[in-house]
Amino acid sequence: MNKQIILEIKNLTKVYEGEQHQVKALKDVSFQLELGEMIAVMGTSGSGKSTLLNILGALDEPTTGSVELNGNSSKEMFKEPHASLYRRNNIGFIFQSFHLLKDLSVEENIALPLILKGIHKDLITPKVNQVIKLVGLMDWKKHRPIQLSGGQQQRVAIARAIITTPPIILADEPTGNLDFNTSTEILNILVDMKKQLNQSIILVTHDANVATYADRVLFFHDGYIVDEYQCKANNDLENILENFKLITERQTV
Repeated sequence: MNKQIILEIKNLTKVYEGEQHQVKALKDVSFQLELGEMIAVMGTSGSGKSTLLNILGALDEPTTGSVELNGNSSKEMFKEPHASLYRRNNIGFIFQSFHLLKDLSVEENIALPLILKGIHKDLITPKVNQVIKLVGLMDWKKHRPIQLSGGQQQRVAIARAIITTPPIILADEPTGNLDFNTSTEILNILVDMKKQLNQSIILVTHDANVATYADRVLFFHDGYIVDEYQCKANNDLENILENFKLITERQTV
């Protein structure tokens, strides 16, 4: 059965120009993201992972190459006001540090993207309750972020990211500040989202255990995709660790 390609990255290159020299953060990167697929992106510091997420979220513009969403590509998507509209309609962000508004309750934080889109208030409450139930926070929906644990705050961030049902979720080290057990809970929520909502996710991580939850792992080094691993559940952690060890050794050579 042919899978639907929701996102296609073609020959993406990003060059930052400095006074003395230039830095090539991404070099001819190409890959596809399927509907309902989770891709983990691993690599050493400076390998281009964050630059990739910034471009996919229209927070930065590539030097060359294209980003196609459902077969459509436009250079205008990287320029305002088009970039903001693109993010609002197509991208959900999950960050390591949650980025919740401390003076708003759980349900108010989650509802904010719908309010910004101008959705009628009568439609907001049932939608908010739906995603709060999905992330298991019904008993905490009136609480403020300071009253929640780190894992609960990340659940709020996930609910906020999916409230507008964006085609793509970009997750930047979403378990980086969490302990092992809490990280496992968050990763299981992402897997449930993938299955229940057919959600497509690109997740950046340094943690090989986190990467095992993905369908595929892309290994970045020095701006290139240097390897790819298709997760099969058998010995995934061992194989991912071995691949990551090899690219780490490349950096130290």
